[in-house]
Amino acid sequence: VGIISMSKLKLIVGLGNPGQQYAKTRHNAGFWFVESIAKDFDIALYLDKKFHGMTGRGIIHGTDVRLLLPHTFMNKSGEAVIPMVNFYGIANDELLIVHDELDLDVGRMRLKTGGGHGGHNGLRDIVPHIGADFHRLRLGIGHPGHKSKVAGYVLGKPTADEQIAFETTLDAALRSLPDLVNGDLNKAQQAINSFKLPSS
Repeated sequence: VGIISMSKLKLIVGLGNPGQQYAKTRHNAGFWFVESIAKDFDIALYLDKKFHGMTGRGIIHGTDVRLLLPHTFMNKSGEAVIPMVNFYGIANDELLIVHDELDLDVGRMRLKTGGGHGGHNGLRDIVPHIGADFHRLRLGIGHPGHKSKVAGYVLGKPTADEQIAFETTLDAALRSLPDLVNGDLNKAQQAINSFKLPSS
């Protein structure tokens, strides 16, 4: 899917499940990315009941950006995203949703605009309400091999090697943040989609 949008981002949403027991699970890769941004830019995240999640706002590479971590559980992510998008009048090309992706290996990621929900429960709850033409950053978590194993796998913790690979991948994604927030999504897409883990 070609990206031509030059709109600056106004909202970055990380998808995941709230609660300590889920914090380090694969399904929370989206949370990890947004939490990393908050940490790097000293953006305080606080619980905002109006948007059913942790929110914050800060200047990221010269752009005024809001962050959101829905606290609704994954399959109800829309209950957080929709009110926030509507309240602040955020257009789909100003929205980036970051989520885990079974169809990509650990250490791979993809930036794309539009498309279906791909079976992802978080996206499945968002797309019917705002359409599909928002930006997505898909962080690979690999696939357990059989669909019967998926639920346990996404709610499981990465192995030590996977964790290192995740952190390397997140660091690489964060390096594209200036292009992402300022709307140079073609440049960000080239860097993100071609990223490979350094071979050990």
